[in-house]
Amino acid sequence: MLKILFSDGSFKIVRRIKRRKKRRSLTTAFSKIDFLKNKEKAREIILERLKHFSLLYDLSHGRVSIRNQKTRWGSCSKQGNLNFNYRLVHLREELLDYVIVHELCHLKEFNHGSGFWDLVAKTTPKHRELRRELKNIRI
Repeated sequence: MLKILFSDGSFKIVRRIKRRKKRRSLTTAFSKIDFLKNKEKAREIILERLKHFSLLYDLSHGRVSIRNQKTRWGSCSKQGNLNFNYRLVHLREELLDYVIVHELCHLKEFNHGSGFWDLVAKTTPKHRELRRELKNIRI
């Protein structure tokens, strides 16, 4: 506790907040090591699958980034750049393909409307089931 005395004779008691040193968690360290170890492997696999689905959908994309994201499997920017989580490399191929198709379809439909889902269903008819499964996997 800290007592602060004001010039008019009144005072206020303030509780000091202890600032803790920020420690890197062990999981963060392992995550970084895993990311560095698997980033290029993920890039190779994702680019190969992306090429396959790009031909099927007749779509072209911009830059492809492999990231160590905590909450997303993938994303697509308005400029046509695609971002993928390196952890996709740990998923089975069907889930990996779903994420790639999902982001690729955003190049044509930048929303989650019925047109978007119809596009996804062209190559991934079980997309609802796969999406549900992905939501249950902690990144």
